[in-house]
Amino acid sequence: MAWKTLDDMELDGKRVLTRVDINVPVENGEVTDATRIERVCATVQDILARGGTPVLLAHFGRPKGKVVPEMSLKMLLPALEAAFGTKVHFATLDEAEGVIEACDKGHVVLLENTRFEPGEEKNDPELAKTYAKLGDVYCNDAFSAAHRAHASTEALAHLLPACAGRLMQAELEALEAALGTPKRPVLAVVGGAKVSTKLELLGNLVEKVDILVIGGGMANTFLAAQGLDVGKSLCEHDMTGTAKEIAEKAASTGCEILLPRDVVVAREFRENAPSEVVKAEECPADAMILDAGPDSVAHVEQAIDRAETLIWNGPLGAFEIAPFDTATNAAAAHAAKATASGKLVSVAGGGDTVAALNKAGASDDFTYISTAGGAFLEWMEGKVLPGVAALG
Repeated sequence: MAWKTLDDMELDGKRVLTRVDINVPVENGEVTDATRIERVCATVQDILARGGTPVLLAHFGRPKGKVVPEMSLKMLLPALEAAFGTKVHFATLDEAEGVIEACDKGHVVLLENTRFEPGEEKNDPELAKTYAKLGDVYCNDAFSAAHRAHASTEALAHLLPACAGRLMQAELEALEAALGTPKRPVLAVVGGAKVSTKLELLGNLVEKVDILVIGGGMANTFLAAQGLDVGKSLCEHDMTGTAKEIAEKAASTGCEILLPRDVVVAREFRENAPSEVVKAEECPADAMILDAGPDSVAHVEQAIDRAETLIWNGPLGAFEIAPFDTATNAAAAHAAKATASGKLVSVAGGGDTVAALNKAGASDDFTYISTAGGAFLEWMEGKVLPGVAALG
């Protein structure tokens, strides 16, 4: 899909309405993790460098169209100014025109929480027109909100010359490289607790990728679908029919599915609980499968070695506690090494995924790590993202 970037826009002297995701964790009025703020710096600084005035549109929390003082974006001003290295002026929507007009060149304007407006989540065209009067150019740098058709992400994009910001551009380019026109073979690693939450994802991937590794609790459901006893493991027994259908679809499309060959089992779910490695078909009736075993890891590493492109969503085991993080850590390290050596394009996303790859120390070497969550998953499911489509 064709979409414009900041490079295609004339910015000098222009007011650039810039949709960002700065929905950061806050405790006692202090930002505890500024990652999302840091990620929009490239866009803000590019607009400033080219003579434009960034006017930031962002949401925070779920105020549901009402003014909730503790969800005001005003509390983010110190963190934004520290990240951008310049003055950031704050304005409610009613004050916005005057504040933007008075804003000195080189400064930034932050508008109040878009979700304080009743029309925001309804994609209200009138609210979008109110926004549009405040700017000359629209720039969407919030891929993480691109799966929502809201006034500030979708309707507004049709009213002004529109483009993707640097973070959105990087995300779209990475995703295009992974599933749009990828180098083959393409390997997908999909883990997590439940098949039911990733049905559309699995159904789409078996049509798009060459090898699909299934891990975590989801793998137990697929093992059970093959008639294996998974003991007391997390397993959706009511989804075994669906798992069979996905496996049959994979067979018809030529997608190879890799399930655990051996597993790490324990009788209780706690840190350093006594555990043992058994073949997948030999899980004791009183035990839980909590990780993939060493033979399974070797099998995944071989698949990584065969692949040219890797998409990763979800851990291979109960990565939160040792020693059940072993498979995820080992496979992630192997993928990171292959990426660093130039043999692999690797794209990963989803909350648990980012946490797992950070824990494994593998994040820095992946080609791209998406923090987008829902938007990343919907893109992997093959869905059209309204906020991206509106830029076309």
